[in-house]
Amino acid sequence: MPLHPLYFFTATIKDWISLLKDDKYKDIIINSLRFLVNNKRVNIYCFVIMPNHIHLIWQIKEGHKKENVQRDFLKYIAQQIKFNLAKNDPKALERFKVNLKDREYQIWKHRPLSIDLYSDAVIEQKLDYIHNNPIHEKWKLVEKPEEYKYSSASFYLTDLPAWDFLSHYKEL
Repeated sequence: MPLHPLYFFTATIKDWISLLKDDKYKDIIINSLRFLVNNKRVNIYCFVIMPNHIHLIWQIKEGHKKENVQRDFLKYIAQQIKFNLAKNDPKALERFKVNLKDREYQIWKHRPLSIDLYSDAVIEQKLDYIHNNPIHEKWKLVEKPEEYKYSSASFYLTDLPAWDFLSHYKEL
């Protein structure tokens, strides 16, 4: 199976609920990204974890199917969040209750977005979009992109140590 192109991937919490405001849920996502890289399923080139959605630029490695990696990634995160809510905030968990044959709760919206990125110009446009998300007028989480902890912006914009699972897209 040939190496996949880079993908711009977005997943959103059901009903746009700002569940990911809590750092413990962001850390679940970070640990999941690290696991995928360490287990040679993906390369991660860019990410941001916002209060109710995530954006990534990633590449699925040989021997793995994009749909399977995406499904497993989101399913694991949803399960961990569900377990945490069941233990620590059962009332909040009720907001995610659904009446589906295959599940009782749903954390993520159906059909995450996955777009192939085939040129440096498109990659850089998505990179800027992802890194500027936290400073967008709607969010105003920080003043400068590199100040937002749960993003790869500092990896690209400063000389400070960054996330250990990231690769620079120009190293492709």
